[in-house]
Amino acid sequence: MRVNSHATLPTLNLPGLEHQTLAGSRDGMKSFEIWRQRIAPKAATPVHCHDCEEVITVLSGTAECHYDGKTAVIRADESLLIPRSVIHQICNGGDDELYIMAALAMSPVQVRTADGAPMPLPWG
Repeated sequence: MRVNSHATLPTLNLPGLEHQTLAGSRDGMKSFEIWRQRIAPKAATPVHCHDCEEVITVLSGTAECHYDGKTAVIRADESLLIPRSVIHQICNGGDDELYIMAALAMSPVQVRTADGAPMPLPWG
């Protein structure tokens, strides 16, 4: 067992998105990863999918998940359960910073673009 201090973990900044892997393959995890992300107002993740299930929990703010021509709105203290291989995008749907945690059932996570091409993660 070990304890990860979030303050000592690397943080990656992309335009409008700040990412931290709280636990993952770097830590010897083989079957899941946990991410924390801050998404700026009007910013979003790329459109993508992965070969595993994902649970996104909104800590604060309002998220919009665009998938299959639909939009799911998720607010603080709510979680979104995303099945394997569903093409989706998480957007900040409000005027405040969006803080989310994501648990993914794979480590390292294999991410693909909407057309199926591998999408290397800058934090992978």
